[in-house]
Amino acid sequence: MSHMNAEMPAGSAPAAFPRRYLMCRPTYFDVTYSINPWMDPSRPTSTEAGLGQWKKLHDLFVGLGHDVQLVEPVPGLPDMVFAANGAVVVDNKVLVARFRHAQRVDEARAYLDWFGRGGWSEVRQAEHINEGEGDFLYVGGEILAGTGFRSDLRAHDEVREFFDRPVVSLTLVDPRWYHLDTALAVLGEGEVMYYPAAFSRQSQATLAERFPDAILAGEADARVFGLNALSDGRNVVLPQQAAGLAAQLRERGYIPVGVGLTEMLKAGGSVKCCTLELRAEES
Repeated sequence: MSHMNAEMPAGSAPAAFPRRYLMCRPTYFDVTYSINPWMDPSRPTSTEAGLGQWKKLHDLFVGLGHDVQLVEPVPGLPDMVFAANGAVVVDNKVLVARFRHAQRVDEARAYLDWFGRGGWSEVRQAEHINEGEGDFLYVGGEILAGTGFRSDLRAHDEVREFFDRPVVSLTLVDPRWYHLDTALAVLGEGEVMYYPAAFSRQSQATLAERFPDAILAGEADARVFGLNALSDGRNVVLPQQAAGLAAQLRERGYIPVGVGLTEMLKAGGSVKCCTLELRAEES
């Protein structure tokens, strides 16, 4: 793990807030099939290395003061480490994912069971294809919703109705950035960073209008999943290879914290994919 923070501009530091996260230990992590352009079963993968990298990420979140809870991994579900895909959690309500690919369908049961024991106000599985926080990101009281490769456009209406929150639909056009959280990261209240070329022209216009001061990533940082990042409002945890984004974050007063998740990237995931935020009702 490397801390990529430098001196921050005086008086410009955003505030960090303790968060609750759900993660899943990659006990059975492997790449045995291909459902996105990053996955190549012929490429060597180390479960041991993946466990070590994941543990450093987990311990980093704990060290930053966040409450990290764990869902039990299930044999035969190697992608379950990507807990962000398991559900969308807003206002103490939980909409559990309905996965597109057969290899991941059984993950939903594990999340339904975990949330069902947790005292949430409402828990149910999505009716339409919906890959959780992979495609639904909460920012400033509304939900940015991705479609194009995984989550069904009809899921956007379902999310709007279930959470009674505004939903902004965004279309992804490059299969390398197949989930919204691979192409866009929420930094703070009304602040995001994203890779424009991952989106349709209409969606680029929507993002530019809503977030005129957004940090824009270049392809080099996007290719190392620099946008698959997680922010607590001040600390932004992201792949350590994303040096360009780290520099831009410092300029805005954020503290970029670099981590090495090279094994997870072999399956098309990184920091955010491994982490589902558990949001209670806003006061």
